[in-house]
Amino acid sequence: MTTILVTATEESTGKTAITLALAAIARDRGLSVGYMKPKGTRLESVVGKTLDTDPMLAREVLDLEAGIADLEPIVYSPTFIEGAMSGREDPDRLAETVRDRFDELSADRDLMVIEGGGSLSTGGVIDLTDPEVAALLDARVLLVADHNRPGDVDDVLAAVDVIGDRIAGVLFNRIDEGIHDAVESDVAPFLEGCGVPVPGVLPRVTELAGTTVGEFAEELGADVLTDAPTDAYLERLLVGAMGAQASLRYFRRTRNAVVITGGDRSDIHTTALEASGVQCLCLTGGTRPSEAVIGLAEERGVPILLVDSDTRSTIERADDIIRSGRTRDERTVERMRELLETHANVDAMLDTPDGIGEVDASDVDDSGADDSPST
Repeated sequence: MTTILVTATEESTGKTAITLALAAIARDRGLSVGYMKPKGTRLESVVGKTLDTDPMLAREVLDLEAGIADLEPIVYSPTFIEGAMSGREDPDRLAETVRDRFDELSADRDLMVIEGGGSLSTGGVIDLTDPEVAALLDARVLLVADHNRPGDVDDVLAAVDVIGDRIAGVLFNRIDEGIHDAVESDVAPFLEGCGVPVPGVLPRVTELAGTTVGEFAEELGADVLTDAPTDAYLERLLVGAMGAQASLRYFRRTRNAVVITGGDRSDIHTTALEASGVQCLCLTGGTRPSEAVIGLAEERGVPILLVDSDTRSTIERADDIIRSGRTRDERTVERMRELLETHANVDAMLDTPDGIGEVDASDVDDSGADDSPST
């Protein structure tokens, strides 16, 4: 049996879609595929319980019968983390639980696909970071990474160093069209020269990048105060809590962002509207901005949303909306599958044992037609 753990250099890199798409490809090649996410990090309240939405989607995509508690043995919530730091959780016992669940889920499987936590280091307080889980389950590690500037290679190499010999490769995801060729021709060969395989460089696809302003407003229950388009995509959120000059430098370093701040911070409102990467303002506390700010926003084509909730709770909810927007349903996984099959070496990532999922010569008729699963 082959075991692959998919982790990432940071949160919200498309890890879930990649994990499930790889698993679906392997399944359709005739492999018996299992899935597990040892640490539930994308949490929602479901029927009175706090559960990770990723294993629930995995059950649908892969037609799994295992219960959520088996697919996700650790609910890595803030309350759990606080308990772990207070000594109320036993790391050895938790590791044994993860191993036991894995053994049950992997029985008679050709391939186990393990989804990592929020990022490479998630789980450190219980000695179950993704590299530690990989060692526990004897898994190869596929590292998913963004690349926006040359310095990002430092983060990739640091992550590879932590993973060590278990590294199966680095898969770049959501790469802008303007730098895609450079990543393929310069970054990937550099990493491969360092002994790090790069099985693919996936382009940025708008519908996988986040959620639209309109969807975001609907999920938040926000009022839209401007007559401006709401079809732009939001990929990240920024908090306007500093002075105008510092905020401007902060806002200019990002893109496809929503700025969340109080409705009474006209200085932040104006500053945010000057940054090309800000696609939307979300004002909290139910305080309507000045007409001058609304007019400027409409002139720049930037929507302003207004919510009654306080800034802190709005940030928490907004983060959930933007993150969950990346892997919403089976259609999202199918779109990622298309990207993997077009822009990546799936065979290298799956690296299944010889003969598994391959075509037997006896299954091919004289005309060359082949109805059996193939790699």
